[in-house]
Amino acid sequence: MTVAGTSNSDKQGLPAQLKGLVGDLSALFRQEVELAKTEAGERLESAVHGGQLLAIGAILAIGALGVLLAAIVVAIAGALESMGMDAGLANTVAAVTVAIVVGGIGWAMISSGVKKLKTSNFKMNRTAHSLSEDANAVKERF
Repeated sequence: MTVAGTSNSDKQGLPAQLKGLVGDLSALFRQEVELAKTEAGERLESAVHGGQLLAIGAILAIGALGVLLAAIVVAIAGALESMGMDAGLANTVAAVTVAIVVGGIGWAMISSGVKKLKTSNFKMNRTAHSLSEDANAVKERF
């Protein structure tokens, strides 16, 4: 005889209800993982597109820098010619001058960057410490 007002889940017993709860939690976890995958995929796609735009912009900027440097060489050569220097020599002196100045700036930037990379410490001490504390807390609880 059944008691009035009891549901089908009451008849199943605690083990069956726990099994159902675990199944529901498992399904929920799988859905959350799928949502995370979808969201990560969307963000990755956006990041890739941004990277592509960055690369194209950098290539165009390098080309523009080359054109600007060529214009500076021509301007210096023109100034040297107007002071009476031979055209061929003026072009050579202008090109060498621009190359030395730009090369020096580039060398200084590269040296500074290498120095910063050498002093960089990629160890994640705070994260490692936090994970160690978490692991200890879990060990203490169980």
